[in-house]
Amino acid sequence: MGLYAGASRRLIAVIMALGAGVLVSSVAFELMDEAYRIGGLDAAAVGLLLGAVVFFLADREVNRRGGGRRKNSGEEQGGSATAIAIGALLDGIPESAAIGISLIEGNGVGIALVAAVFLSNFPEGLSSAAGMKRAGRSTAHVLGLWGAVTLASTLAALLGYLFLAGASGNIVAAIQAFAAGATLTMLASTMMPEAYEDGGPVVGVVTTVGFLLAFVLSRVA
Repeated sequence: MGLYAGASRRLIAVIMALGAGVLVSSVAFELMDEAYRIGGLDAAAVGLLLGAVVFFLADREVNRRGGGRRKNSGEEQGGSATAIAIGALLDGIPESAAIGISLIEGNGVGIALVAAVFLSNFPEGLSSAAGMKRAGRSTAHVLGLWGAVTLASTLAALLGYLFLAGASGNIVAAIQAFAAGATLTMLASTMMPEAYEDGGPVVGVVTTVGFLLAFVLSRVA
C-alpha cells in the first residue's frame, strides 16, 4: 500500500496515531499486567526499564547512522538501507517476541495484542515504504527489505515461544516487561512525534480512540 496506494501523509499519520493508542493499551493491559502477575513488581519493573534503555541506546545508534527519519513518509526520509532495517527490527522484534511469550501458558494469543501489533506496524510499513519510494529506492529493494524484517519478526515470535517454555516466572515476566519498555519508548520517541508532525492535534483524539479500542478488545476477547 505504501508503494501503490498513494495515501496522503495526513492519512498515514492518523492511522499511525490509532496504532499508537492501541499499543499503549496493549503495553499496559497485555504485557505489563501479565508480567506483574507472573513475576511480581521487581521483575516487571527491571524488565521495563531495561527494555527502555536498550531501545534508547540502539535507536540513538540508528539515528547516528542516518536512520532517524526511517518512519517518515516524505522525501526527507534519510539513512542507509541498513539503518532503516535496523530501526524496523528494533520496533518489531519486541512486539513479536511478546506474542511468542504469550503462548507459553497455553492460553493463546490475546486478540488485543495481535491487533496492537498489526495496527502499529501497518502505519510504520506504510509510511516508511512511501518514504523510501519517494527517496528513489526501487520496488524490489523496498519489498525485499520489509520481507526480511517480517521474517526476522516471525522468528522472534517463534524463538520467544520455543526457548522460554521452561523458563521461570521471573524470567518470562522480565522479558514481557522488556518488550513493553522497548515498545513504549519507541512510541514516545518515534511513532507519536511522527504522527503529530504530519497529522496535527487531531491525532491526540485518534490515539485515545485506539487506546479505547484495545481496552475493549482486552476485556471482551
